[in-house]
Amino acid sequence: MTAPLTLAQMANDVLTTADGAAKAALSRRHAAAWFAARAQDPCAIEIGTANPPLHPARPDKPELLNPRDVPKRKPGSEAGRIALLHAVAHIELNAVDLHWDIIARFSHVPLPIGFFDDWVKAADEESKHFGLMCECLESLGSFYGALPAHRGMWQAAEDTAEDLMGRLAVVPMVLEARGLDVTPGMIKIFRQAKLTQAVEALEVIYSEEVSHVAYGSKWFYFLCGRDNLDPKEVFHTLVRKYFRSSLKPPFNEEKRADAGIPPDFYWPLADQIKPIAGV
Repeated sequence: MTAPLTLAQMANDVLTTADGAAKAALSRRHAAAWFAARAQDPCAIEIGTANPPLHPARPDKPELLNPRDVPKRKPGSEAGRIALLHAVAHIELNAVDLHWDIIARFSHVPLPIGFFDDWVKAADEESKHFGLMCECLESLGSFYGALPAHRGMWQAAEDTAEDLMGRLAVVPMVLEARGLDVTPGMIKIFRQAKLTQAVEALEVIYSEEVSHVAYGSKWFYFLCGRDNLDPKEVFHTLVRKYFRSSLKPPFNEEKRADAGIPPDFYWPLADQIKPIAGV
């Protein structure tokens, strides 16, 4: 009888699957298997260890460009709205890999089982989000891969491949928190265009992304507490070390607070808006 996959092997399985739809479907199957087994026996599936790839497998399309080289399109046009949905789909597919990668890459670190439960759940929801965006694109006559996308998102994962606290600080607490800032504006764009399907999909993403950011802050605080470290000071140090930009206001302070990130974490790292002389 074949031994069941460990959770780390499941994670590696997703990371080495190239096609976006296949990756998302496999992610959801593995998540369902994990939670079904956990419901029967908390130790039914071992965490195990893995040697994940530095870069996850990806489809031939979309073409990946440097962020500055990705064409800018105005969201007031249909082409612009398609480009925006395509960008969100790309972010969601990256998030699927990011959440499985934190499981595979740090499976050797002694952590409570709840850490792995949280990231499996997040990966499952990101897989659902990718599917929702693909459906929205198809409803407008497009598809994921039809446009170029940026290669910048995975840089944070590569930079923090050996630093769990750095990964938590930069990926959920900076990059995903940025989604909480910008998603309400995207919802407004699609509501004005009367694209109900896109509005409903983005509202699902918006509500569930708060939890993903919260998982990051929860486990960041846990690791700081275990080592008797000041979370705010450590956060500032790690973001300055690994994040290759400054944080850009405006910030969704309410949703960031819901996710466990107070203003004194991010405002000291922000691009400050300078007052105009004489005003």
